[in-house]
Order: sequence, then C-alpha cells, then structure tokens
Amino acid sequence: MGWNSWDCFGTTVTEAEVLANAGVMAEHLLPHGWDTVVVDIAWYDPTARAHGYNADAPLELDPYGRQTPAPERFPSSVGGRGFAPLAAAVHELGLKFGIHIMRGIPRLAVERDLPILGTAWTARDVADLEHVCRWNPDNYGLNHDHPGAQAYYDAQVAQFASWGVDFIKADDMQAPYFDREIAAYALAIERSGRGITLSLSPGTHLSTQHLPHLRDHAQMWRISDDLWDRWEDVYAQFARLARWAPFQREGGWADADMLPLGRIGIRAERGDPRDSRLTPDEQRTLLTLWTMGRSPLMVGGDLPSTDDATLARLSNPHVAKVLRHSRDNRELLREPADGGELVVWSALATDQPGRTYAAVFWTGDSPRDARIALASILGTGAHEASMTDLWPGQTTSIEQGDLAATVPAHGVAWVALDTAASRKDHR
Repeated sequence: MGWNSWDCFGTTVTEAEVLANAGVMAEHLLPHGWDTVVVDIAWYDPTARAHGYNADAPLELDPYGRQTPAPERFPSSVGGRGFAPLAAAVHELGLKFGIHIMRGIPRLAVERDLPILGTAWTARDVADLEHVCRWNPDNYGLNHDHPGAQAYYDAQVAQFASWGVDFIKADDMQAPYFDREIAAYALAIERSGRGITLSLSPGTHLSTQHLPHLRDHAQMWRISDDLWDRWEDVYAQFARLARWAPFQREGGWADADMLPLGRIGIRAERGDPRDSRLTPDEQRTLLTLWTMGRSPLMVGGDLPSTDDATLARLSNPHVAKVLRHSRDNRELLREPADGGELVVWSALATDQPGRTYAAVFWTGDSPRDARIALASILGTGAHEASMTDLWPGQTTSIEQGDLAATVPAHGVAWVALDTAASRKDHR
C-alpha cells in the first residue's frame, strides 16, 4: 500500500512534490496501512515533460552508465549523493522509499562506451540493440549471453541499495515476457544484500503460465496495461482479478495497477490536470475489487491537493484489514442481467473465526436491487448471519436467508457476515 508519482506527475515529479506527498501519507494514511512512496519513471531526465518521453534525452549518468537523479528536480542529490538524502527523509517519516527503472542499459552509456563497474567490459560490449523497449527511447536491451549484462545490473542495484531504496518498479519486463531479464534483476537484488521489493511491469496479456517463474523472482507483478480513470478500465479488471486471485499468497502478488484517485494529470503522461473522473461509487468499486482480489494498492493522485472525500475512502480501515487478513478470496458469481452484470466475491477472515467478507458489484448504468442467498456466499445450509457494512451509507440487510442490497450504478455493497457456526464446508 503506497503512493506512486505516475498518475499525477508522469515523468516530471520533483523532490519537493515527493516530500509533500510523503508528508500527507505519513500524517493521514500511514495509520491505515499506506507506507510506501515511489518515484516513477525518468527521474534521471533533466528535460522531462508532460505527455510523453524525450528522444535523445541528456540523461544524468554516473561514470559507469548508471542513472542518477536530475539535480534540477532533486537538489539533494548533488555531489554524488543520489537518492540517499531523499530516501532518508522518507524513512524519517516512517515510510519506505521506492523508484522506477527501465529494463536495459541507457543508450547514452552505450554511445559514450562507459565502463561497467568492477569489470573490463563496457556498455557497448553488453548492449542488445535488437531488444529495445517499444514505447520508451531511453535504453537498449542487455545481452544476457554476456556476463557483463549481469554485472551492469549488479552495479546498478548495488547503488540503489546504497541509497536506501526499499522498492524497485522494473518496467518493460513482461510484455513480452523477458524471463532472463527478470531473473537477472532478482539476482542483482539478492547480491545487493538489501531487502528490496521487486515489482514488475507492465502486465499486458500476462498469462498465469508464468506464475512459477514470477514467484521465484519477484514480489509483485502487474496483470494489465496502464489503468486510468475510466470505468471501462476498472470493468476490465474484474476478469483479470478473478483469474489471478486464487494464486495470491504472501511474497507474491498479482497487481491490478495503481489507483487513479484524487488529483491526477497535473503533469501526467495522459490527460490534463483533473480530479479523478471515476464517480464516488466507481471509486468504492475499484478499492473493494482490488482489496477482495488482494492486489497491491498504489494510489496515483497528488495527496496534498486531493479532496477530503477521496482521502476518507483511502483511510477506510476495512481496506487494509481485508487486504492483509483474508484468504480464499474469489469470485463466486458473475451473471448478466438487464443492463449489466451482477458480480459477487467472498473472502474468509483470517483474524476473526466465522467471518466472511462479501462484495456485491453491479456493473450497470442504473442502480439495482439485488438479493443473494446467504448459502451462495457462506456455503450450503447457511441461512443466518449478522452483518456489518464496510462502506458507510450502504442500503443493505439480511432478509429471509438472503443478503439484500440496493447497489448503485457501477457500484458495490461490501459487508462482513458473521456466523457462530463452523463452516468447514466453505473452502
């Protein structure tokens, strides 16, 4: 659970903006589980701009071809200090510090033929000019038949570790699926000696066939392309999370992408400055679906300029509780109805025996009255339960063995159901 600069600042975030968001997180969201601050792409480009990437950008590199923060945007990095001062400031707030990095080696390092730290090889020796990113011009690929490729990643990650980085979002890793790159990056983290979480992106057409390899080498992996503040983007994640939720487990999490909530688009890659275009009901749906699917949660809005209602939704204590203390999370039912689909999820609480979490989603454009038999949620023979609403203001009840709810358009009714009896038949 954390914050990432991408949705609001794209390639252009500054040190002051990172610290401002970290301050709001520490004060308002850390008590509710949000604890990680991530600087997204192009922190090493002094010419970064909104709405795209710069070809032939004059990237900030050290003598060994490793990216360093652009000093105009990150003034504490001057004098070779890198992100160490910023990471220390974030740690002082009780938070973790993360950064984004692209697969491969900077083109500029290859053009300058810079040496690879601790070796006799240079960037030209290890560059793979055929396997380059399709959408970002900064890097060449690496030739992993050459031992210098691993040496470059080892040196890069060792520097990140020395700065105090806790989280690395490694991009252009999964679409197509670069198994050798992923393994090499995981090995570099292991060799760094620091416990760094590895998050892989993007997740375009990611197949569950990769699951064993993913679990062996990463802690998070995206399962979709970039998600923005459009209902169609949220709707598409229902099927993906239903596919991946049965595989979620400690240390290896399918990631449905960051939450485009609050004030976004300020200097973003996509769209003009705006508050999230998702309605309040759609935002509750997004948060509930991600939580029931046990996806990592990374909010993308600028927290200092985000409205109080959004911060209140992010501060809902049930979000972190269900995310961290549930099991057997899965889709139970998905049925078309006039104008939409009724989708029901459940999960078992791991810290409260006899408690089941249930989410009733409605994807149609008008509100719908829904009735779901308790036996369809709790298991055969279950007809009674007490109920607790997990979002304020819901219209829900238990009636004649059913969970009854008026579900808003594109909305959700999210409840906890408690029974005194054991439910050994509910697997």
